[in-house]
Amino acid sequence: MKNRIIFILGPTSSGKTKVAIEFAKKINGEIVSCDSMQVYKDMDVLTQTPIDSLLREAPHHLLKVISPEQEFNAAKFVDMALKAINDIQVKGKVPIFAGGTGLYVKALVDGMFPAP
Repeated sequence: MKNRIIFILGPTSSGKTKVAIEFAKKINGEIVSCDSMQVYKDMDVLTQTPIDSLLREAPHHLLKVISPEQEFNAAKFVDMALKAINDIQVKGKVPIFAGGTGLYVKALVDGMFPAP
């Protein structure tokens, strides 16, 4: 699994987090959220951020990391996601992206558009 990255994607409330947690336990992984709203602090109910008991079952990244007053976009997500990937892989673990924001996944995997 060295240098592999796994993506578990789909619509809201489809069970992605539970699948990602179980997978993380089996393969020594850590979860990286790729949800455009769960990145915000203090909005757990509105954004359906996983409850704390689930979050304790496996390490999570990019959840509740910025204030709702701050600007956030796909480019910032990519910067933070690349850092999370590196941090996870340095520990010998596998990054598992879970979420439903296709734009963020596309930006990470393919880039947004050709530009200098």
